[in-house]
Amino acid sequence: MKALIIGATGATGKDLLVVLLDSPDYTEVVAFVRTPLNISHPKLSFVITDFSNLETVSPLIKGDIWFSCLGTTLKAAGSRDKQRHIDFQIPAKFADIAKRNGVSSVVLLSAYGAKVNSHLFYSMIKGALEKYIADLAFKLYIIFKPGMLLRKDTNRAGETISVKVLKFLNGLGLIKNFRPLPTEILADKIAKAPRILSSGVHIIELEKIWEF
Repeated sequence: MKALIIGATGATGKDLLVVLLDSPDYTEVVAFVRTPLNISHPKLSFVITDFSNLETVSPLIKGDIWFSCLGTTLKAAGSRDKQRHIDFQIPAKFADIAKRNGVSSVVLLSAYGAKVNSHLFYSMIKGALEKYIADLAFKLYIIFKPGMLLRKDTNRAGETISVKVLKFLNGLGLIKNFRPLPTEILADKIAKAPRILSSGVHIIELEKIWEF
């Protein structure tokens, strides 16, 4: 399969890129990035992309499956408008082009609690993206909705504290389904999903990811 990926510079995206390159199921991997990563592989190619003008790279958005791992935080984005642009508008536009170009399958990294009518801004835009892509009716559409992620060398203070609290509670036998999920494990399951599921819409909720 020829795989396309956006969000390859994020924590999960980086791990997913490694998994895709190591897997014999993926014969070619195209990463759409603002700047190239310091990684080379015979199966890997980078497309330097202006994500505000995706039509300029639209002829290259062709393949068998598209993985979307793009996302940011409000703090990193700087404003709600910028976060909406990154978390919704960019992947929605990429989805439009992918559908137009005959890409048949999509795997979306979303978030626990994402829904269109959420009162939380982040959950709302993630839910809106889920629905937008669903309405495009790809042959295969898989949505992963993890909770707290365990990123390597994270510098997010709030995340570090939350992970420690969750680990403590897990140690007491509490809320085990909410235990922090290492990004490398999530990446492995994301890459494996299209080999198991062949068509339709599939939502892999937080509590199901560990067993998937």
